[in-house]
Amino acid sequence: MIRLGMLTPSSNTRLEPATAALLRDTPDVSAHFSRFRVTEITLSAAGLGQFDEAPVLAAAALLADAKVDAIAWNGTSAAWLGFPRDEALCARITQATGIPAATAVLGFREAFTRAGIRRVGLVTPYTGDVQATIRANWGAAGFDCTAERHCGLSDNFSFAEVPEARVAAMARAVAAEGAEAVAVVCTNMAGTALVEDLEAELGIPVLDSIAVTLWAALRAAGADPGRIAGGGRLFRL
Repeated sequence: MIRLGMLTPSSNTRLEPATAALLRDTPDVSAHFSRFRVTEITLSAAGLGQFDEAPVLAAAALLADAKVDAIAWNGTSAAWLGFPRDEALCARITQATGIPAATAVLGFREAFTRAGIRRVGLVTPYTGDVQATIRANWGAAGFDCTAERHCGLSDNFSFAEVPEARVAAMARAVAAEGAEAVAVVCTNMAGTALVEDLEAELGIPVLDSIAVTLWAALRAAGADPGRIAGGGRLFRL
C-alpha cells in the first residue's frame, strides 16, 4: 500500500474529491489529508503569514503518525513566495519526519522542465498583484507566462465556486495567445476534471495544480505516476 500525505488549506473544498477521483483506479494508493488555516490569498502581512513554517510542520507531523510514504504541500503559495520557499519547506518536513516531501509548485517546475515548456499560459482565480508576482517569479526561473487570465478573487473559499466553464474559457484564451502549456495554478479551482478534454481540444498540455501535486507526491514516494488515469499528459511524462 502506498500512502500519500497531503497538506491542505483549511478552506479548500476541491482538492480532496479531485484527488480521490484521480486515484479511483489505483486501490493500492491512498491519500490522507491534514489541514492548516488558509482563508485568503493576498500579499498583505496577514495573507503571507498564513504560510509560516510552524503550522505547516505541525500538520505534517500529524500525517507522519499515519506512516505515509510522502508528504506533499497541496497548495500553490510558493508561486508568489518563490521556489526557494518550497525547497526549504520540503527540507524541513523531511528533517522533522524522515519522510520525502513534495509540493505543487516544485511539481510544476519539474513538469515544465521535463516537457521542455518555456511559454506558459497562467490561469488562476487570484488578484492582479498576486498574478503579477507569480509571473515575475516564474519568468525569472525561465518559464515565461506569455499569456494569463485571472478572476480577481482573494477569498480562498470562493475559488472553488468559479464555474468549470469559466476555467475552460480562460484555458482556451491563453492557448490562443501562443502558450505551450496551460497551467491552472490553484488547488481550490475546478481544473482537474477538464484536463483531458481540454488537451484533446487545444493540442497542448494542461497542467492542473491538484494533478501536479499528486504526480509529484507519487514520484516522491517512489511510485509510478503513469498508473494514474484521467490526469492528462502529465502522468505520461
